[in-house]
Amino acid sequence: MTKPCTVIGIAGPSGSGKSTLCQRLQQHFAERLTLVAEDAYYCDQSHISLADRALVNYDHPDSLEHGLLAEHLMKLKQGNLAEGPCYDFANHTRTQQKVTLKPAPVILIEGILLLAHEKLRQQLDIKVYLDTENAICLDRRIQRDITERGRLEPDIRRQYRETVEPMLQEYVIPSRQHADIIIPTGRDNPVAESLLISYLSSIC
Repeated sequence: MTKPCTVIGIAGPSGSGKSTLCQRLQQHFAERLTLVAEDAYYCDQSHISLADRALVNYDHPDSLEHGLLAEHLMKLKQGNLAEGPCYDFANHTRTQQKVTLKPAPVILIEGILLLAHEKLRQQLDIKVYLDTENAICLDRRIQRDITERGRLEPDIRRQYRETVEPMLQEYVIPSRQHADIIIPTGRDNPVAESLLISYLSSIC
């Protein structure tokens, strides 16, 4: 692919509806869009015990390999393939598998800390922030982590209280100032979703 692509970042708190919105956009545009998840780039932790992995603050920027993510975004923008990592959330580390990321007219990336990282912001042509109430985010996170990540509700609530909420206040919410578009109520805003679809349709 030699044509320039547009890179759109979808940021916001955990549980704000980023993945759901991105999946809907991906279903609509199919192969014209490549979806990249920031949380696939959590650092590999196979060198430490599972007990120690559980103690890591996964909502701090240092828990993510943003340099590798920025490198892969650059490859995609240049029209090249990138071999992205796969992350096992139950065991808190990367797997041996890779996922092939293909260049496309639209590269859609989602994650909680995208707008908090300057080098990543520089690669985003459009920066979107989903602004969803904390209570809604927590409820969604509990449902997701129980069904998809095999975790227990008391552990989820403890993690939210000890690391998610503090990092939300320190990094995620302040990063909202860098957004080009702020979408209230996250995935439950069909007007904003329609506007994004209309815009993307005009460029891909």
